[in-house]
Amino acid sequence: MATATLLLVSTPTVRLATPADAEQIRAIYNHEVMHTVATFDLVPRSLPEQREWLAARSGAFAAIVAVDTDAEPGADIVGFGALSPYKDRAAYRTSVENSVYVRRDRHAQGVGTGLLNELLRIAADSGFHAVFARINASGDASIALHRRCGFELVGIEREVGRKFNRWHDVALMECLL
Repeated sequence: MATATLLLVSTPTVRLATPADAEQIRAIYNHEVMHTVATFDLVPRSLPEQREWLAARSGAFAAIVAVDTDAEPGADIVGFGALSPYKDRAAYRTSVENSVYVRRDRHAQGVGTGLLNELLRIAADSGFHAVFARINASGDASIALHRRCGFELVGIEREVGRKFNRWHDVALMECLL
């Protein structure tokens, strides 16, 4: 009989992102830009661009990180998330869009759930009514994560993104707070 090996992974702590987190956030994000369709960005971010992105996210439009306190400094951020304005027009001010990215070696370990639940708490505390997610329709894990956290599929945008020489559909999901 084979014996199973138990992999113990520490539960990350979720906190607000700081400017010092920019490089690790950038590394996670740029991997997705270059290798996946989790984002429709086509060009990796530079460190100054990542710092600018972070500086634009404060207060109700927070950026947060999941930190593995057992990891080495400089390699301790295992995921990040953010809230962004949903649309520019005034009537949309009570709605936000979320984004969550998890470092590849920490997928399926609860990091995304911790980040998304914290984003939902921040959104509710900030007085938002609806949180939206735009997810590549082939992103089964991300769709499942959002369903677990109370999101429902409200539509499919057909062939709205083009990356890696293919058209991509986007699933629009919503969580009412």
